[in-house]
Amino acid sequence: MQLILVRHGETLWNREGRIQGTSDIDLSPAGVSQAQRLARALRKIPLSAICTSPLIRARHTAEIIKRYHNLPISTHPDLVEMDQGDFEGLSFKELMACEKDFINRWIKDPASVRMPGGESLIDLQKRAWPPVESLIRAGQNALIVSHNFTIAAILCRLRNISLSDFRSTCVGTASQTVIHTGQDGPVMEKFNDRSHLDADDPA
Repeated sequence: MQLILVRHGETLWNREGRIQGTSDIDLSPAGVSQAQRLARALRKIPLSAICTSPLIRARHTAEIIKRYHNLPISTHPDLVEMDQGDFEGLSFKELMACEKDFINRWIKDPASVRMPGGESLIDLQKRAWPPVESLIRAGQNALIVSHNFTIAAILCRLRNISLSDFRSTCVGTASQTVIHTGQDGPVMEKFNDRSHLDADDPA
């Protein structure tokens, strides 16, 4: 089977460099265009399931992808982005100015820290993995629309990578990462593929 991990399209907070976490921010016009291009790239892939985070930026992306597939969308709360607590809504510049000690610890070992008022990467991976595992066990092509840190944590689990190295599995907006899962274990066919964003605007 193929497991396709999709990150939602761009939001205004992505464009502004603001920390979103569980804040419910919709796609920007550019993000809608990204999702449309992504949907066209995925249109010929036979899917048996589309599962999404309930946050609107992910649901909106999933709804655009669904236009090419006669499937219901399943929403799973455990696929939401990492809860970044007190940092949500701050720009990266603001965070750097007021939380230098935390940022230094995050850079040194992101798996060892918890967001103030929010989650740790360990918390995130623990809650996000069961719905993914369920889809893998079903043995059918499935697409998940989720978020950067959530996808990174899932990929760390799939590839047996330490969460301390999760940055190597982070992905861009409207990207697709394709994993073939079989008897020989997971094989990554595409990682952070955004080549579809260079395509012409969909009709």
